[in-house]
Amino acid sequence: MENDSKPSIMNTQDMEKAGLHFGHRVSRLHPKMKPYVSGIKNNVHIIDLEKTTKEFDRALTFIKKLAGEGKTILFVGTKIQVKNLVKNNAEVSGMPYVIERWLGGTFTNFETILKRVQYFKELESKKATGELEKYTKKERSMFDKELAILQKKFEGVRNLSKLPDAVLILDVKKDLTCAREARRKGIAIVGVVDTNIDPTLTDYPIPANDDAISSVGYILEKVAETIQNAKV
Repeated sequence: MENDSKPSIMNTQDMEKAGLHFGHRVSRLHPKMKPYVSGIKNNVHIIDLEKTTKEFDRALTFIKKLAGEGKTILFVGTKIQVKNLVKNNAEVSGMPYVIERWLGGTFTNFETILKRVQYFKELESKKATGELEKYTKKERSMFDKELAILQKKFEGVRNLSKLPDAVLILDVKKDLTCAREARRKGIAIVGVVDTNIDPTLTDYPIPANDDAISSVGYILEKVAETIQNAKV
């Protein structure tokens, strides 16, 4: 049973200031997003923030329940402009994250991903303890390059020992593969859905602008705040 207490304080004025209400051009509307649209301005659909508040509150209540039970939520945001926001808020929340290109099979072939993460951590440990010093300068350079690539791919999931209980996707269209893999593995999906996205791809849709840094930042801030409060 979901906790009915309000996990975070939200208001439409703050949402509007952050630009959550700006959708895409009218020609790009996904039919299933029609119920979340309140109008059109300058040929751009405007998202109904009253409905966003309702859906976001539902998503945060779910997130609060998971966090309170010590469950894991994987943050996924691979757009260049939001990577740092995603990383920072995930770290503050004590949650894993993916900010580089989604690796196909991350969920559906998780055992292989775990092996790669383990190799990355072992190589990192060998470098730290000086075990790689016995190799030639050229070989050490190759190890360094490999380590940099592995770190970029796996740093955010280095402590993920099992599939997450839920995934927070900041752009469902860009990371559609993640959503599809989550669905196949029965992982709950909380997703930001702009006006060009099918909201039924998620279990907990958050109708909002997925492009603006201010919009994504607002959403991440509320999620991180909810997780932190749930852990107290």
